[in-house]
Amino acid sequence: VQLQASGGGLVQTGGSLRLSCVASGNIDMINVMGWYRQAPGKQREMVALHTRIGTTNYEDSVKGRFTVSRDGPSSTVFLQMNSVKPEDTAVYYCYATGITSMGTFYNTQHWGKGTLVTVSS
Repeated sequence: VQLQASGGGLVQTGGSLRLSCVASGNIDMINVMGWYRQAPGKQREMVALHTRIGTTNYEDSVKGRFTVSRDGPSSTVFLQMNSVKPEDTAVYYCYATGITSMGTFYNTQHWGKGTLVTVSS
């Protein structure tokens, strides 16, 4: 399974950005997809997760500003980032776990290469 993220870039404080991530491979279903981020000098942290049944979980600082969504049953996840702040500057990593491939369930974690989001003040 490979995860390919896109959509990062430079945005001004208060602006918006949309990240996309597509999973490829022999995939029947993905249980959880979402996003983590890692700012310079900090540990990687969960930003937003979305399960295949539609439940979501957000890091406290992004609640009400970011929205994670999936493209129906497909292997695509989005992160709509609104009202961004300089502290949102980080490398954002696409994440997936609980993948069913050719009828077999794998409880492994998969990461994309990351896309850089820079918020200017």
